[in-house]
Amino acid sequence: MAETAAHTAASLDPLEPRPLVAPHHDDKSLNETLLDHVWAKPGKGWFMLFGLALSALGLLVLGVTVTLARGIGMWGNNQPNGWAFDIVNFVWWVGIGHAGTLISAILLLFQQKWRTSINRFAEAMTLFAVCCAGLFPLLHTGRPWFAFWLFPYPSTLGAWPQFRSPLVWDVFAISTYLTVSALFWYVGLIPDLAALRDSSKGKLQRTIYGLFALGWRGSGRHWHNYKIGYLLLAGISTPLVVSVHTIVSFDFATSLIPGWHATIFPPYFVAGAVFSGFAMVITLIVPARKYLKLRDVITDRHLENMNKVILATGLIVSYGYMMEHFIAWYSGSEYEIWTFYVNRARGPYAGVYWLMIACNVITPNIFWFKKCRTSIPIMWVASILVNIGMWCERFIIIVTSLTQDFLPSSWDLYSPTWVDWSIYVGTLGLFSTLFLLFLKFVPAVAVSEVKELQLELKHAAHHGSHGVETAAAGTLTHGAH
Repeated sequence: MAETAAHTAASLDPLEPRPLVAPHHDDKSLNETLLDHVWAKPGKGWFMLFGLALSALGLLVLGVTVTLARGIGMWGNNQPNGWAFDIVNFVWWVGIGHAGTLISAILLLFQQKWRTSINRFAEAMTLFAVCCAGLFPLLHTGRPWFAFWLFPYPSTLGAWPQFRSPLVWDVFAISTYLTVSALFWYVGLIPDLAALRDSSKGKLQRTIYGLFALGWRGSGRHWHNYKIGYLLLAGISTPLVVSVHTIVSFDFATSLIPGWHATIFPPYFVAGAVFSGFAMVITLIVPARKYLKLRDVITDRHLENMNKVILATGLIVSYGYMMEHFIAWYSGSEYEIWTFYVNRARGPYAGVYWLMIACNVITPNIFWFKKCRTSIPIMWVASILVNIGMWCERFIIIVTSLTQDFLPSSWDLYSPTWVDWSIYVGTLGLFSTLFLLFLKFVPAVAVSEVKELQLELKHAAHHGSHGVETAAAGTLTHGAH
């Protein structure tokens, strides 16, 4: 009967032929499926991954310690390469964080139901990626203990931020993005933290989860306030998807450096951020859904929809590459032509450039084929290649434009040092450590939202197409009970 109902609900929309939640689940089985990994003891695999992540995190501590003790001279930065690995990795990590806000906020406002099972993965990924990104501008200053000078507070020294500086733009963009994303993530967690509080067997667990649940009881008033607050935060978060990476792109586009001075940078950077962000979600969610046994709620349809977004944003990125080359040719500027047609394609970093083209232009086009969009091994490998390609893109944009600028007498090649690599690998360790802890102590899938979706599917099955419209209205009442 449950299978028939789910099939009926799914068939109401010809564009959604497959259910978003396995039809045999009820509230009890969903609780067991989605909360089991929190209460279960971590296995050997988790401990091995956590050990590797902590080892990489140790490299971050080492790299930062050497940088603070010896100075930025321990990096590979030189003249004219004042921006190098630090800004490359900063832009890369900020881009990875964009998928979380897009999935959670924009798709919520557009009432896309397929976001339900993957939004918490993406939101957590956003927070951890932004934390990694924030380290680089601070270290880049050489004196991170003076970072508070970047904020506009009443200073007795009369030192105020220089608002024409890209560094100040980045500080405001990142701090705003981190604050709003953290609030959005935490508000969505409150009902599930209360569920963990109520199902916990130990006093310490009940106390900790109860503290963070903020007295949630699931009353009608609680659900009403929760829905309003969640939608308001989604509305605030939505412009951040566009504004944050637009501001990051202005770090380059407002200069006169060859290869940077382009008006296409804002939309091109935003599309690239969503492109890399969705790829990272695929990279993380594919193994997680297998080992956490979440295939019933993170279905192949979720993965296929994300691959479609990767394809769409990949085409926008490819268009951006073509427009860069066209504008360079159309401008007639010898500096722009040299940068795009000689330095990048045939210069000392040509290998990185062509790897970028292979990963960002060729790889996403495999998702035109349904077999590739639904193949787990293919999509997982493709997602890794996309993130490699996007890192190469940031490297090419920053390093090649600075290595050979207007004055041949100032040209010099850049090569990263072991400290550069340690800090970069260390941020990967920081990200992995935080993500593994998230999987252990917090429900990886939004339990309350999956239950709400299941309720809507049942209403649709029993009441026809009108049920989908009325299900949402009845959800708060059912949720309160």
